[in-house]
Amino acid sequence: MDVPKLLEAASLLVPEETATENDITVRDVWPYLVADEWEVALGLLEELGEARPLPPDFWDTLGEAAGQLLMGRSAAWCHWRSYEAEHGVVRADLTLRPTGEYRRQTPFSGAGVLRPMWDLGHRTPTGEPVVDIAALWAEFTHSLGPGDRATVRLAPLDPARWRHVLPGRVITMHEDRTVAGTAVVREVRPPFGADAEWPDSPPGEP
Repeated sequence: MDVPKLLEAASLLVPEETATENDITVRDVWPYLVADEWEVALGLLEELGEARPLPPDFWDTLGEAAGQLLMGRSAAWCHWRSYEAEHGVVRADLTLRPTGEYRRQTPFSGAGVLRPMWDLGHRTPTGEPVVDIAALWAEFTHSLGPGDRATVRLAPLDPARWRHVLPGRVITMHEDRTVAGTAVVREVRPPFGADAEWPDSPPGEP
C-alpha cells in the first residue's frame, strides 16, 4: 500500500470528535493529503494519537507510512505506540547513576533500543530477586547517559508481570548486577479497549 492510502486508512480510525489541545481534528488532515504533504499529515495524525487512545492498527499503519517516507525515528515511535496500545502504557521518571557508579560510561539511544532489566520486587522462593526485561523510550531526548534524568516509557517483555506496578512505585534498572538507575512510576494505563483499571496483580503473581 502506498503512503497516501496508508495515511488515509489511519485517518479513518480516528473518531471525528477527537481533537488535540490546539483543536486539530482529523478534518484538518485531509487538505494535506490532497496536497501530497504527507509528512505534515503524518505529524498531525501522530498528534491526534496523543489526544485519545487509538487501536494498534492505527499506529501500525502510521509506522508503515513513516517507514516508506524514510522517517526512521517516527516509524520506530509509531510501532512503539502500537505495542503500548496492545499491551498497556508504563511511564516513569528515571534517574541514572553517575559515571563510576555503574559500568556504563557512554550515552545510549533513547529510542527503544536498550532493553535493560528491572527489579519489580519479584522474588524466588528462597528470596532472591527476579528481574524483568523492558525496553526503554526516553521522552523529549534522543539519548541518555550516566547521571541523566528523564521521563521514560517502558515496554515490558512480559506485560503480565508488571500489572502490580502502580504509580508511585520505585523500581530499579539494571544492565548487570549493579543498579544502573532508579525510576518512580508516574503513570500506568491498560491496553486499548481494556477495562479502565488492571487488577492489582495477575493470577499467580505476588
